Amino acid sequence: MYRELDELTDDEVYAAYAPPEPDWLRVNFVASADGAAALEGLSGPLSGEEDKRVFKVLRARCDVLLAGSGTVRAEGYGPLVLSPDRMAWRRERGLPEVPVMAIVSRSGNLDPAAGIFTEAPRRPVLVCPADLPEERLAPLRRVADVVAVGEGDVDLAAAVAALRGRGLRQILCEGGPHVFGDLVAADLVDELDLTLSPLLVGAGPIRIAADHTANGGHRESGPPRPLVLRHVLEAGGNLILRYVRSAGGSDTEANAR
Repeated sequence: MYRELDELTDDEVYAAYAPPEPDWLRVNFVASADGAAALEGLSGPLSGEEDKRVFKVLRARCDVLLAGSGTVRAEGYGPLVLSPDRMAWRRERGLPEVPVMAIVSRSGNLDPAAGIFTEAPRRPVLVCPADLPEERLAPLRRVADVVAVGEGDVDLAAAVAALRGRGLRQILCEGGPHVFGDLVAADLVDELDLTLSPLLVGAGPIRIAADHTANGGHRESGPPRPLVLRHVLEAGGNLILRYVRSAGGSDTEANAR
């Protein structure tokens, strides 16, 4: 399906991103037309008002927003809040007014006094390795629920299972590239929502998925995972793409492309 985003009502945009399964993990990224994941170290300059409409719908649709601590710091994440109309949409469907914020940190080097913790409308979750020293985690336990899984690195499969065990079944990941790369390596990604920004950035910036291991080695991602293109939305020269795993969704959805 190809549509101009401006032609769609809010209800149609929400419907376009309906998850096909109760347990669903989607990743949302923006990249330049030549594949850069960042401009001057940030993804924000690649994004515009056009794709933020979809960005806000994805946030409203999720139970938990997952992001790496590097992305949280670099992009200046504050407390996870939604606009009144997004909160009303959630209330009408029996959902809490805002999703839970979950931060992935391999080191636990986070400021417990930061607004993302102290001003959060719902208690955040910190996802970290189980072998971090308790003296580092103790201040964070006062402001967040700690999900400690893995040794020396975060076991994302165990983390996702723990989040779903808390009833947080619809997971939206906003990066960064290392978290996305680890999710791909763990075969956990059900959907990629990718905005291609009409910019040429040139050589240098990393891709939207990057390799990461705690000891600096290389983690095998396994064979490529086939994706199915569900739709293409265009807005202001941006192409807003929705891909899902070929095994996800119904035949009806696949035939509607």
